[in-house]
Amino acid sequence: MSEQSTEPTDLRETVRRRYASAALKVTEGGTACCGPEPVEIETETETDENFGSALYPTAERDSLPTEAVAASLGCGNPTAVAELREGERVLDLGSGGGIDVLLSARRVGPTGKAYGLDMTEEMLALALGNAERAGATNVEFLKGTIEAIPLPANTVDVVISNCVINLSVDKPAVFTETFRVLRPGGRIGVSDVVADDTLTPEQRAQRGDYVGCIAGALSFAEYRTGLEAAGFTGIAITPAHPVADGMHSAVIRATKPRDQNSARPTEVDSGAA
Repeated sequence: MSEQSTEPTDLRETVRRRYASAALKVTEGGTACCGPEPVEIETETETDENFGSALYPTAERDSLPTEAVAASLGCGNPTAVAELREGERVLDLGSGGGIDVLLSARRVGPTGKAYGLDMTEEMLALALGNAERAGATNVEFLKGTIEAIPLPANTVDVVISNCVINLSVDKPAVFTETFRVLRPGGRIGVSDVVADDTLTPEQRAQRGDYVGCIAGALSFAEYRTGLEAAGFTGIAITPAHPVADGMHSAVIRATKPRDQNSARPTEVDSGAA
């Protein structure tokens, strides 16, 4: 594995370049990939089936523009776990090519709205094109970082994200900003890579690089602590499938209390190490 800088600004730029390149690859007719870099084998490309569009039902994939499916970089399907309802306003952190925004827009219907937030110009351009091809009118894509969400407080009902928070260089800021933009009683439904509590940061880095969604992953305990520090309650972190030794795609759910002076007990993690 090649060495990479651990400076926050350098890491963010490395991530931006990786996903700008992925967007351009899709625009040129290829397929993007999260997780470990694809491996070229003669005329075929071997990709990691723990990431990407294969994690969505065939019916969902077939109903979307090809470019939105090809740009799928996640480790799960957050729209399936967020239990979106008609009329809700949902925000996708790190929306990429827009697959989860488009699926969310359908679930919340014409009286709801789906926002997508991304820092990469190339991904935003791809997402806007996909929204136009899909005929989605209740979507809006925003340029910015997930550490400084460009929306007012108490704006959205649900925040989703698909294998993006692990890429952040300031995860406490992500949790704080997510809490801020949610209305009281709002919730998160996130898919992300999470590490066993027994793995040190160095051991996580040995299993994959930062832009490959591995080295930057929090442990189960760290994720829970970060959400609690931001004010979330009802926290549940449930592993879904392994993505590397001791690393899991996990579903993270939590709630912003209606009464922010009250708190509910944190749920026991299901199957966490």
